[in-house]
Amino acid sequence: MKRVVITGLGALTPIGNTLSEYWQNLLAGVSGAATIRGFDPAKFKTQFACELKNLNIASLLDKKTIQRTDPVIQYAMIAADQAIADAGIKDLPNKERMGVFWSSGIGGIQSIYAEAAQFAKGDGTPRFSPLLVPKMIVDGAAGQLSIRYGLKGATAAIVTACASSSHGLAFALDYIRLGRADVMLVGGSEAAITEVGVGAFSSLQAMSKRNDEPTRASRPFDKDRDGFVIGEGAGAIVLESYEHAIARGAKIYAEFVGAGLSGDAYHITAPEPNGEGAARGMKLALEDAKISPSDVDYINTHSTSTPLGDEMEPNAVIAAFGDAAFSLNISGTKSMTGHLLGAAGAIEAIATILAVQNDIIPPTINLENIDPTIDPRMQLTPNVAVKRTVNYGMSNNFGFGGHNASVIFKKYRP
Repeated sequence: MKRVVITGLGALTPIGNTLSEYWQNLLAGVSGAATIRGFDPAKFKTQFACELKNLNIASLLDKKTIQRTDPVIQYAMIAADQAIADAGIKDLPNKERMGVFWSSGIGGIQSIYAEAAQFAKGDGTPRFSPLLVPKMIVDGAAGQLSIRYGLKGATAAIVTACASSSHGLAFALDYIRLGRADVMLVGGSEAAITEVGVGAFSSLQAMSKRNDEPTRASRPFDKDRDGFVIGEGAGAIVLESYEHAIARGAKIYAEFVGAGLSGDAYHITAPEPNGEGAARGMKLALEDAKISPSDVDYINTHSTSTPLGDEMEPNAVIAAFGDAAFSLNISGTKSMTGHLLGAAGAIEAIATILAVQNDIIPPTINLENIDPTIDPRMQLTPNVAVKRTVNYGMSNNFGFGGHNASVIFKKYRP
């Protein structure tokens, strides 16, 4: 099978609108949480989120594109523009060998809500925009990105809730390995900080209600956690066969060496309590990478700051890694970015790739009182970034419905 490398990255996140800004703020432990500005949250139980900040979309996309697309597609374009430029593939020939696997857990919810609200206020006459369907469908971003860059290879929308873009990475890895493509643009975007999005997740009792101190609300592994903080944005990653990248002299961030996918077969929203499915996914990723548990130096955990999920995942890591679980570092970067749902896997894979490249591990912020159910031998990287050699890094994401995905990146050495 062909080797696969990472040659381009793009990030649009609540703590940075560019890759460098995102990475520096991760290392600095900056929280992206604040009182919601996109709508009046006064009547909501949760009144804060990790929104994008200081983003001038009009300076990045043309007026016609903005008018004809939902923010979830606009965010995808902005992050993908960064990654395409970073990889230097815009003008490469043979676009039939280049494709797009793009994810979103929710899709164009802002457009759906706006059109439905307008209809509800009217006289009952349907006056829906002919652009509503292409704005709202979950594969809208994948199609738009294919058109934007002329990528004529496989194009698909991968949707597995909060594991979506990690699944997209796994599928693209195999697609290139099997020789079916030379380059794949992979990632995810989410724009669900709306009345409907916040209200719906709040009704599940899944979101933090720490309205008086939002920057301290996302606190993975802390005993005082009370739910996740919703985020928005996008992450884009260019995957490329090693031979293709070397032939054109591309910059290489890391090698993509393994992926493991599994299902809990347990519950529509709750994780399987003992973490058997998550552990099995991690084991499959290790097997796919052909490495032992002791080879892994860092895991970017799913760790949403929910009571059930953050109790399950450390036990799953121990089940998958054995005693090696106590020599590696883990951290939950959702403590800073919030939970980007279908885009979480992409931005957290980017954090993992950069940790591997730079030998530094971003922290888990707001970790003040470690949950006593977590084995005290685990290195949770509390509050401050840690420098250590990172030869292999894993990123975990788990989605509603029991969808589990683990991906592994290896330090690239020419």
